[in-house]
Amino acid sequence: MRQSRLVLHALALTGLLAGPCQLRAETGTVPASQLGVSIDDFSYVDTSGEVLDQTAAHQKRLDAFMRALRADVAAEPRYRLVPSTATAGEARIKVVGGVQKMSTLVQWAKVAVIDVEGSRVLYEKLYTFRGDNDDAWDHARMFVSREVRSVLAGVLPPTQTATAAPIGLAVFEFELEDTSAAPASGLADADAAYLADVTKGVRDRLAQSGRYRLVDTGGATAEPVKARALRDCDGCEAAIAQQLGADQSLIGVIRRVSRTEYMIGFQLRDARSGAVVSRGDSGLRMGADYSWTRGAVRLVGDRLLDGGAQR
Repeated sequence: MRQSRLVLHALALTGLLAGPCQLRAETGTVPASQLGVSIDDFSYVDTSGEVLDQTAAHQKRLDAFMRALRADVAAEPRYRLVPSTATAGEARIKVVGGVQKMSTLVQWAKVAVIDVEGSRVLYEKLYTFRGDNDDAWDHARMFVSREVRSVLAGVLPPTQTATAAPIGLAVFEFELEDTSAAPASGLADADAAYLADVTKGVRDRLAQSGRYRLVDTGGATAEPVKARALRDCDGCEAAIAQQLGADQSLIGVIRRVSRTEYMIGFQLRDARSGAVVSRGDSGLRMGADYSWTRGAVRLVGDRLLDGGAQR
């Protein structure tokens, strides 16, 4: 019963209780080559009963959530982001939502994608995410963004989707974070060779997908690139990728726990906004150094390509 009441409340917050006549708009004003999309500011309500007033903090996180979500959609050339205040007919698709804080650790979000032209709800879902900090909100945004963009991709005609311009992607050299008991004596020749093989394998996999146009990173002279320390530069790779003419940046890390245990991680950012578009982590894996490439290619394929992550 409690969940039913929350669903009803969230629906009211997002405006989904409006009648069909309120959703209908004039047609024919959106260019055929792009899908006009507007994303309304999500509403927020705190019913957790906490004593501390976090209104300002919640608004700041919600604003960051909305900026990043809009940047994710705007970065895709197939879509044209339209302001929510635009006149009827400019946006065929409207994304609406609301977030409710249920308790100290639990928040619920209702998100819907509406076909304004057809006066129908294409997608609606009630999400639950734990935590009320920047990381929790960013993780929730990435998940919502991925699913919303997947719905948007289904609106376009198949021929239009297939001919969409590939995303310019700067894939930087994979880096090694060695937490094993091996002595710290710089990057060994064998490690450098394996990392080069990992980078080549991932680049080849992304290029073969047809979704990405690889941007040469050889001209990057920033110190974090030369030192192979992009993982510690707080997202500076996005600006470097933009300078190279890329739409997105990808960095990857091999974390060696022991000579037979390792983890793989990658992070994809929008080059203009710096927002994290996708990330993946393999968890602990068993295998020798030569298995890094297979694991990295598999991770990127599963999380980034097969998972449908786009701009």
